[in-house]
Amino acid sequence: MDLLRHLRFFVTVADELHFSRAAGRLGMAQPPLSQAIRRLERELGTELFDRSQRGVRLSAAGAALLDEAHELLAREKRLRTLARRAADGGLGVLRAGVPPDTTAAVLSALLSACAEHAPELSVDLQEVTTAEQLRLLASGGLDVGLVHHPVDATELRLGPDVSLDLGVVLPRTSPLARLPEVTLGDLSGHDLVLFPRAHAPGWHDHILDACRAEGFVPGRLRHASNPEFLLALVTAGHGVAFDQGPAARKEPRVAWRPLAGRPLTLRISGAWPAGRGAHPAARRFAELAADVLARHHTATSRRAVTSHPPDDTPRPWSVVYG
Repeated sequence: MDLLRHLRFFVTVADELHFSRAAGRLGMAQPPLSQAIRRLERELGTELFDRSQRGVRLSAAGAALLDEAHELLAREKRLRTLARRAADGGLGVLRAGVPPDTTAAVLSALLSACAEHAPELSVDLQEVTTAEQLRLLASGGLDVGLVHHPVDATELRLGPDVSLDLGVVLPRTSPLARLPEVTLGDLSGHDLVLFPRAHAPGWHDHILDACRAEGFVPGRLRHASNPEFLLALVTAGHGVAFDQGPAARKEPRVAWRPLAGRPLTLRISGAWPAGRGAHPAARRFAELAADVLARHHTATSRRAVTSHPPDDTPRPWSVVYG
């Protein structure tokens, strides 16, 4: 016997105290309803209604059962609601990987967007390189990640990608800092500060290929995983670096300039395992991340260009670093 179904019948009859009206509410004929109540009474071993020519009343057992039936049916409703929300990705924990160079502003905006979309979903953000994200996505250690292209997406689903134009970070004293924009060929003779290849092999190789194609063969390749270390190396004159712009605003001793012709465009997108076992919130996280990255990049690119005054304009740090 479907106990919950029969309890719904019982509650409806108890509300109406009239079998015909209860049957109408339930969208069924009266005889099957009466039979269902009789079956429930046999199952419970007691009569739930006193039936007489004067009408239908709850028996003592029926009155005692009614509150419990209401509570049990309410719990069933909550259970079904929770199950639907979990299936839609609104509950539980989402393990998400983000690149190590993701800024605090982007992380804050992304977490806020996730909280607004699914307040009861806990997002466990992990700072992981693209190569490590791919390994964890394959092994089940991550539910979703933000990866730098190009990547092998054979076993992955990819969300919308965002194109982020990179500029060059130069020492403030470099003659190239006086230019409104810099070509890759202008960087010839400089060392290059770049993330280790193991972090994102495809993107690392693409950068060097683009540099060589434009006539820039770095004199020496230096590696920096941390943005602060990257800035320190550029400030100390140990090379130039490529960045979206935000890093340059943290350090007055460096300048950020756009690259002419946009030769270096980083593509980044959400990625999650293909197949039926994927986390239900993975796709939505990838969509939210793409929106946050696009909006943030547009805003920071504008500020990065306009925040550097011409070289003949006095700067607040000129006394210290002039």
